Amino acid sequence: MFHASRLGVFGGSFDPPHYGHLALAETARVQLALDGVLFVPAGQPPHKRDHPMSPPEHRAALVETAIADNPAFALSRVDLDRPGPHFTVEMLRLLRAQFPGVSAWYFLMGEDSLCDLPKWYQADAILRQVTLAVMPRLGQRADVAALIAVLPPLAERLVWLDVPPVDFAATDLRRRVQEGLPLRYLVPPGVADYIEQHCLYQ
Repeated sequence: MFHASRLGVFGGSFDPPHYGHLALAETARVQLALDGVLFVPAGQPPHKRDHPMSPPEHRAALVETAIADNPAFALSRVDLDRPGPHFTVEMLRLLRAQFPGVSAWYFLMGEDSLCDLPKWYQADAILRQVTLAVMPRLGQRADVAALIAVLPPLAERLVWLDVPPVDFAATDLRRRVQEGLPLRYLVPPGVADYIEQHCLYQ
């Protein structure tokens, strides 16, 4: 794991990771002058209890494969190696303890997640720990003024990333596999190979 003073945290199911994830992370790294980005596969997200995910070891391996060619990216197992349910606020506290030298923390997300932020567990405590770095999403425009009215700290804890909007999600990729459609040019080649070798999403 790298040493850093400015660190991005990117949580998600990553089932599977795709080029949209990587474009968001790389844009954040450059635009925010980050020393690195931690990819944090979710263990047991409380809001996805009814949505089965691939086993944690597969999702960790998929992330490692996806980020292998970028030395500024790293996998964190902080959620995978502890019992659930897993809340973002607790994950951030653990990472801050693990990286005491980091002075600036950024949490990477899509605009769809920003829309749901008031529903997150201890959202105000999340904003005390990180600045949100948000990628615009097509059809998911956030009412920032309304969000700030509910969560005033957001006014100083929000930056927009200059990432071309990505109009597909991991859900779409899993469906494509089930329907026999290609993942080429949507995910890194190693990710597509891993999915095929392990018969994921069949």
